[in-house]
Amino acid sequence: MLTNVADIPRQQAAIRPDAVALWFEGRETTFAHWNEASNRCAQALLAQGLKPGDRVGVLSKNNDDFFALWLGAIKARVCLAPVNWRLAPPEIAFILKDAGVKLLVVGEDMAGVVDMIISDIPSVKGLVQFEPGHPRWPAFRDWIGGHYPDDPKLVARDDDDVIQLYTSGTTGLPKGVQLTQANYIALFDTALSAGWAKYDAGKTNLVLMPLFHVAGVNCGLLGLLQGVREIILREVNPAQIVKLIPEQGVNYAFLAPTIINMLLQTPGVDEADFSRLERIFYGASPISEAVLRKAQATFGCDFHQLYGLTETIGGATHLSAADHAPERDKLRSCGKPWPGFEVRVKKPDGSVGAPRDVGEVQIRSRGVMKGYWNRPDATGDAICPEGWFSSGDAGYFDEEGYLYIYDRVKDMIVSGGENVYPAEVENALFSHPAVADAAVVGVPDERWGEAVKGIVVFRPGQSATADDLIAHCRGLIAGYKCPKSIDVIDLLPRNPSGKVLRRELRAPFWEGRERMVG
Repeated sequence: MLTNVADIPRQQAAIRPDAVALWFEGRETTFAHWNEASNRCAQALLAQGLKPGDRVGVLSKNNDDFFALWLGAIKARVCLAPVNWRLAPPEIAFILKDAGVKLLVVGEDMAGVVDMIISDIPSVKGLVQFEPGHPRWPAFRDWIGGHYPDDPKLVARDDDDVIQLYTSGTTGLPKGVQLTQANYIALFDTALSAGWAKYDAGKTNLVLMPLFHVAGVNCGLLGLLQGVREIILREVNPAQIVKLIPEQGVNYAFLAPTIINMLLQTPGVDEADFSRLERIFYGASPISEAVLRKAQATFGCDFHQLYGLTETIGGATHLSAADHAPERDKLRSCGKPWPGFEVRVKKPDGSVGAPRDVGEVQIRSRGVMKGYWNRPDATGDAICPEGWFSSGDAGYFDEEGYLYIYDRVKDMIVSGGENVYPAEVENALFSHPAVADAAVVGVPDERWGEAVKGIVVFRPGQSATADDLIAHCRGLIAGYKCPKSIDVIDLLPRNPSGKVLRRELRAPFWEGRERMVG
């Protein structure tokens, strides 16, 4: 029985030392070498002076050495804090400072960004680059190679943070979600009990979701836990994916709906041999029934939908392959709770909803996060004393116990699997000298599920083009958060307390749709 996440490489190295654990751009790493590399990394981190609970930042696109770094950090009782490399430099700097990272490991294409911001992050005492060739920073493999391959065998605690993933908040400030040893042991137990996560050792799993995202890290770790060969892709490249799946004999893959839609439009997809694909998992944003039906016909494998949040270690409900059958009429549902996850709908009056009652989806499980890093008030707002996490999603159950997500309580926009909170974008729009008032809403988009729309009121005598406003935002926030379109109106609707009525602004764009999410 696994009781420590660090036991994964230890056990797999003992069971199948010569089997390939990781494949990245033609480079193969066996389970034995992965275990040894994580040992050397743990020793390097300890030699660097890192203590239990210290944070190691990661700013890089996907690569195989991420997993040596992560498991090495866990063996040293150090917490990894991966950062979304798509963010703007000020946003990256904020997260690194918030986490108080002591060591930063960087991908070579992010080195220029780090040079721009590093003077503002005094906690960083060391820099390492995954790839060789930096004039000042050691390459990761060289850095760990100078240390003994002995496992430090530190005694882990259930409440040790093993990864800190950042999610934006309704205030516009990202919050660090603390996921612990106990959370991951719960994930392994519940995901395997649910059945969808049972992989056959020696088969091949595709890891292409970003490794700063809960879907990416969970997808990779669940495969390694079971002795699966992992194909790691640096970033999403639809033509490469269509080619790699048959070439590498991929059996399992987690694909965000946006990626599924991209693949279906990629030249050659209809001729590709997907016969070895067994399961595609999808989640992180809504998917249209038309896209899903086309994907089922194209890939010819089982589809499983997963609904969860970073704060619940990605867990909550599962729509099984059997429930994807046309006669089941469940495609608009996100399924039933996993074993070990309690899910309920709480109505505005505080009561628990009956079937078809719409309310806020709440989740309770051993997988629910320890809390938000250094934000006790936000943690208290999110998790009640009885342990229920408030998701911010509005939904309902049908009479058979299937959950349906109807809307989002907290106005969050999900565009291409990325969470965008209106306050972040509104702050960027407000900083333009011509803007007197601004609101941001999500509107339907066939490709991304939702697109970010800005609605602005100009100052008297002032104006700006939509392109000018969007360009202004791009200098302050990540590109995917920037408005894709801008509308100009005379006055924003507000309630008596002054809060913008975003629902009124959104309603015309969603008219005639069964749910107000993409």
